[in-house]
Amino acid sequence: MKLNDELNKLSRGILDFFFPRRCPFCGAVAGKELLCNKCLRSLPFTGEHAVREGTFGRCAAPLYYEDRVREAILQFKFKAKLGGLSCFGMLMAECAAEHYSGAFDAITWVPVSKKRLKKRGFDQTRYLTGSMCVDWHVAPIETLRKVTDNPPQSTLETEEQRRANVLGVYEAVNAEQFRGKRLLLVDDILTTGATLSECVRVLKEAGAGEVMCLTLAMSREKK
Repeated sequence: MKLNDELNKLSRGILDFFFPRRCPFCGAVAGKELLCNKCLRSLPFTGEHAVREGTFGRCAAPLYYEDRVREAILQFKFKAKLGGLSCFGMLMAECAAEHYSGAFDAITWVPVSKKRLKKRGFDQTRYLTGSMCVDWHVAPIETLRKVTDNPPQSTLETEEQRRANVLGVYEAVNAEQFRGKRLLLVDDILTTGATLSECVRVLKEAGAGEVMCLTLAMSREKK
């Protein structure tokens, strides 16, 4: 195991020398830290407001969905800019460790539909989940399938429309793997919470003991 770790570090060092990692939020060379010093100081981190409660239960996120964060996520999600995955995963893993340490037994994600997967070429939330699991040496489990290709939530204006749009579009799979377990459910963005609420409902009805949520970013709560 030690030899493999050393070889991985050596390989990563060589790659960093010839192809330096860039900060996904501004494009500056970030090196081993993944996030440049400027963004570390200036990004809209959620800080003491990282955990939000709602019909989905609890959701934690390291960043607010605005400015450079919003642009980086849109580039990743719709233009397959995958260079920031390690950074995104690191931020989410640190957030989960801070707020959910020892509180979950398994990690899962909110899936996209088959049609969306074919069009986009990848499931962005599954990628995020895989990235944050790397340093933990665990594999996420599939617990949900999206059975309806509903309109994107971003095209709807009201919370009522968003709740109605996701009703019944997910079904549980492999319930025997998570029955009675505490799940960490991962998604990319928390806005109204309609998608997470529906997924949590489906998972609990299928036997999950508890479900807590984690996203890369969340919108600010309206006062």
